Amino acid sequence: MFKRNTIVLMALAMLLAIPATMAGMSQGTLLFLTIEPGARANAMGRAYTAVADDAYAPWWNPGATAFNRKTQLAGTHVPWLQGTNIDDLFYEYLGWNQYFQDIGNINVHLTLLDYGTQPNTDEAGNYLGDFHSFGFATTVGYSYEAIAQKLGVGANFKLAYEYLGPGQGNTEDAGSALAFAFDLGAKARDIFTDGLDFGLTIQNIGPDVTHVDEEQSGPTPMTVRLGAAYRALDDPISKLTLSVEASKILANEDALLARFISGWDPIDETIFGAGIEYTYLQLLSLRGGYFADHAGEIVGPSFGVGIEYKFDNRYRLTADFGMIVAGDLADYNKIFSVGFDF
Repeated sequence: MFKRNTIVLMALAMLLAIPATMAGMSQGTLLFLTIEPGARANAMGRAYTAVADDAYAPWWNPGATAFNRKTQLAGTHVPWLQGTNIDDLFYEYLGWNQYFQDIGNINVHLTLLDYGTQPNTDEAGNYLGDFHSFGFATTVGYSYEAIAQKLGVGANFKLAYEYLGPGQGNTEDAGSALAFAFDLGAKARDIFTDGLDFGLTIQNIGPDVTHVDEEQSGPTPMTVRLGAAYRALDDPISKLTLSVEASKILANEDALLARFISGWDPIDETIFGAGIEYTYLQLLSLRGGYFADHAGEIVGPSFGVGIEYKFDNRYRLTADFGMIVAGDLADYNKIFSVGFDF
């Protein structure tokens, strides 16, 4: 019989080790779905839902991809909690977005959280070997401009698989789960004044997920994000963007639809972020922000830098680095990202 305590301890370890959005997570599952990709987004205090304009937009706001007209590729690598005694926890993201004339935008993104290698023991404490744990999701999305140049709407469908540990002679007790969920998003541009954008996303809308048995099932980490961004400067020499965002995970024991109402309690678990980005000559970007997740005790500044290079008047290559507070286990997490547009 599978040692259930192993799964429980590992799940608790993930809650402590993943410095992602923590509000409402005590009853959530598939927590890796909440980890925010992109060095640029993280450097800006994770206030990115209304900013998203690259191949990270499918994750942050599927509606924001509706305004993209180029083929976009992006990838992120995060060595979580490096510098501590945890050295095998990694997060990876790979995204693609493509516009099709008279159809809209199609996008695909993949996310992986590698939990590393864990020792497996029986109920007597005897060592049975090692096993590897991970969470993986494949997401496909579509978006279009509901109002030309003003309003983009979109949706994602994702399949997620998480493997926490092996069973021992009873496959029903294996610590794994296969689930599906949806994201919905919208981005409104130049609202009230030129340069002021708003974004709204609801992520991970799906049924409860079972790892061991239905009695121990938990809700998906359904998350509501609301953000605003203002392009204070936007000319060939200088670009300055300011952004703010609030998010809340609606995860409790209630049914899915009921959580849209009851999941807001307690409201003080709402997470806030703010960011600023200055770009000079479309070459060098400096970024800073502040992230406040008081429930998860992850509060503090973020910062980063980005460079981009354009060639042949068509191709654009970007490289970004960001750092954001990581909670009690480490001072900062380091995020590395690259992008390519053509």
